[in-house]
Amino acid sequence: MALRRLRIGTLPVYTVEFAAAKMSVLGHRARNTHESDAPENYVPGLGRGAVGFTTRSDIGPARNPLAPEGLAVAGAGPFPPIMMGRGRGRGTDVVPNEMLLPISAGRGSGTAGMGGFGRETDENEDFGDYSESNYDEFSGYTGAGLFQDTPYDKDDQEADTIYEMIDERMDSRRKRRRELKILQEVKKARQERPKIADQFADLKESLKTVSDEQWAQIPEIGDRSLKHKTNTALQIRNQMFVPVPDHLIASSTGLQSDKNASSGSITPSILGGNETPGTSTSVTGLAEARGAVLSLKLDKMSDSIMGQTVVDPKGYLTDLNSLKITSDVEIGDIKKARLLLHSVTMTNPKHGPGWIAAARLEEVAGKIVQARKLIRQGCESCSTQEDVWLEAARFQSPENARGVLAKAIRHVPTSIKIWLQAAKLENDIDLKKLVLQRALEFLPTSVKLWKALIELEDTEGARVLLGRAVECVPHSVDLWLALARLETYENAKLTLNKARAAIPSDPMIWITAAKLEEAQGKSSEMVERIIRAAVNSLKKHKVVMNRDSWLKEAEVCEKVDAPLTCGAIVRTCLDIGVEEEDRKRTWTDDAETCITHNALQAAKAIYAYALKVFPGKKSIWLRAIALEKQIVSESQKSDAKSDSNKADPAAIGHLLDQAVKCCPNAEVLWLMAAKEAWTNGSVENARLILRQAFNANPNSEQIWLAAVKLEWENDEIELARALLAKARAQAPSAQVWMKSILLEREVGAAGSQEEELLKGGVSRFPESPKLHMMAGQFYEYKDEPDFAEAKQKYRSGIQHCPKSIRLWILSSRLEEKMTGVTKARSVLELARLKNPKNDMLWLESIRLEARVGNGKGQSILLSKALQECPDSGILLAESIESAPRPHQKRASFIALNRRDNDPSVCLAVAKLFWQERKYTKVRKWLERTIQLQPKFGDGWAYYYLFETKHGLSEETSEEIMRRCIEAEPKYGEHWTQISKQTQYRRNSIKQILSLVSSRIPYPQI
Repeated sequence: MALRRLRIGTLPVYTVEFAAAKMSVLGHRARNTHESDAPENYVPGLGRGAVGFTTRSDIGPARNPLAPEGLAVAGAGPFPPIMMGRGRGRGTDVVPNEMLLPISAGRGSGTAGMGGFGRETDENEDFGDYSESNYDEFSGYTGAGLFQDTPYDKDDQEADTIYEMIDERMDSRRKRRRELKILQEVKKARQERPKIADQFADLKESLKTVSDEQWAQIPEIGDRSLKHKTNTALQIRNQMFVPVPDHLIASSTGLQSDKNASSGSITPSILGGNETPGTSTSVTGLAEARGAVLSLKLDKMSDSIMGQTVVDPKGYLTDLNSLKITSDVEIGDIKKARLLLHSVTMTNPKHGPGWIAAARLEEVAGKIVQARKLIRQGCESCSTQEDVWLEAARFQSPENARGVLAKAIRHVPTSIKIWLQAAKLENDIDLKKLVLQRALEFLPTSVKLWKALIELEDTEGARVLLGRAVECVPHSVDLWLALARLETYENAKLTLNKARAAIPSDPMIWITAAKLEEAQGKSSEMVERIIRAAVNSLKKHKVVMNRDSWLKEAEVCEKVDAPLTCGAIVRTCLDIGVEEEDRKRTWTDDAETCITHNALQAAKAIYAYALKVFPGKKSIWLRAIALEKQIVSESQKSDAKSDSNKADPAAIGHLLDQAVKCCPNAEVLWLMAAKEAWTNGSVENARLILRQAFNANPNSEQIWLAAVKLEWENDEIELARALLAKARAQAPSAQVWMKSILLEREVGAAGSQEEELLKGGVSRFPESPKLHMMAGQFYEYKDEPDFAEAKQKYRSGIQHCPKSIRLWILSSRLEEKMTGVTKARSVLELARLKNPKNDMLWLESIRLEARVGNGKGQSILLSKALQECPDSGILLAESIESAPRPHQKRASFIALNRRDNDPSVCLAVAKLFWQERKYTKVRKWLERTIQLQPKFGDGWAYYYLFETKHGLSEETSEEIMRRCIEAEPKYGEHWTQISKQTQYRRNSIKQILSLVSSRIPYPQI
């Protein structure tokens, strides 16, 4: 097969031919086809089916270059042939110029000479190079620019310079932000894809602890790759050893000779004797250069005088880490900044900050000598600017800095900073005093200089200096107050009076006077009179001081152990700027703000003043009582520093007595007063308070029950029965009947009396679910249980109280006990229909299936329950505890995503970690549980049990016990099972906590 190129007309044609065997034909002579031309319209291979094709290289460029004039004229050079209808410049053969002249019409469009259409000649015909390689985005086609032929003069150069300056200015805008963004991107990229060197940086740091012996024991690095391992049979079989041809050896020898000759060595091409080739000479030179560099490094590290090394071998690596490696970018920035600051200092030599910036730049660059030189020039140019002198002193050693500052004082003797810096450089106290005294000769009214000098003196010397200082600087409040603190009581009063006369517009002098009187044991009236005079004096001198500023001063007085002054400020200034209708709300907010700032005495004074204005407001009395209890509690926790701050426990009782007198119809205040008296051990006072409460609030159910509880707890059973009987007659209620039944049940008297009370209570109050429950429990748990009567009581209760969930649950448990799980399951299903979306009913149904061992039914009910109540904490906790061990983590994750603030869920998660022995996390989740709900008894019980078994010490479990007693928990499944039982009703919270923690199920580990 052969590829031949032939030309048909003006285009070349490639044909593919297959070579045929040469055959001789008898009777015909072989024709020499190579010497003769092809016949007209002959296409080689056309008869055999060959198809001609053209390529882009055969067509050539779209346009050929023209003469400089841009016109096709005679003698302008060869042009491509132009054919009719072929378009512009499609031919490739060379045509004589004579053939081009007659052609005119239709030349560009391929219609020349056809009826005279088209232009006669091509005017301004463009044959430029418009390819993409010749295109510029800004200037267009560079080969045929718009102003290509115009000369480049000075105006063009100036315009280009202006444009370059504009570009630089635009580029400098937001440069810092752009650089920071690039830096953040680089840091983010390094964090996402860190380099190997960064990953092993800590390991490199630990290399400094390696000793010389350990370094010597490190084996040499060997190539452990596959190619250097022991050859296998396959590798040995694949190895081939072929001798090197002689011409390769000769060529390599000649190449080596050429290299030696080019390197300047005089070594013949044929080596012999002891002559050394040039390559060896170059290797020796490299080793010598390396040795020279090493010697230079050693010279730098050696002492210039003694010749001893100054390198710390232990801290060598640390010193290397501390070295600053300046990059090329930083060096360029320093050079630019240096030129800029040089221009600043030259154009405006009196500008001190420019000299300081230039000196600091050289300091950053490590050229401290140049920095000192520049700042010295700055001192000469700006001799009256203190900052330049201070910067010059900073660059010097302490000895030289003294000389610099001495020279600075001669130029700027009124600079306080220079004097203070000069005193600071002195090591001897006497020299410091001498410098400051010399400074005060020039600046006698400088408070800073006086304070610096007074700090160096003892008490007596400070008092003398302060006396002189207040004469020179009579308007300094700090100096007056400092002098008053050092004086005796009488002299301090005189000093403060002088200070008031000198500075009548400052409130601190008045407040200090009030503190002085309080410290001397004067009464609160005296202190309040001083504060009232202060307010009037400030108003007289038109000094505006709002209520918030006064309250802040009151808080400060409380912190410095001046409660009388604190209270006087509050009582005097609490009305400032408050509208009459906003007083209660504003004062309550002020008191809460003081409590958050731990200023309890200030808050107490605010409530005391508010109660004088609003004595009948129960809410303010309750807040004041709660605050007083907080003060007493904190006083008992930590001993007060002084007797004035020590809280009086009897203050709560006095406050409650005032409260019930001002608000006699507030039952809660009477009950709090009776409980406070009873807690303090005075039962008679409690009874007296309750009698007064009866007189003020006749037939009050809460007061009746409180009186019954008081007698009940003090084992006065007959008095309690009499009070309950009287209450049932005068103030009948379901609660009174229930307390009567509980009293009879606890006493254990004849059952007929309890039964009669139950029947009477249920008949009088059929809408009370608790009475129905107590009736059913009475027949269910009596000595001879009557299940049928109990069932009838529960059903009656359900008919009257269908929304009582507890009644449904008790009824289902009774059915389970009597007939089995089927009837109990139907009761619960009916309860769920009556009370949809109730998580307690779903939980009882789930646990019913668990009690009978129906695991599949339990899981199905749990799924349905979570679909109906997806945010139920008790159901989510049950899903964690009932899940198989491998699936409990997933269940806890789902529960926390739904309700992470539910105490039941947090307790379940804590028990899960307890099983895995992750005690730190257990403590964390138990703490979260009791913080979410302090009244949740189960959380306290598990927390106490955990600290008892896995706590660090006994103190931790005792602390949990104390916190539980303070919280007074009431809720929780396991907690109520113990606390609601009759035999444990009188047990304290401490006893109940111990019982519950001993009976709760221990997490299986």
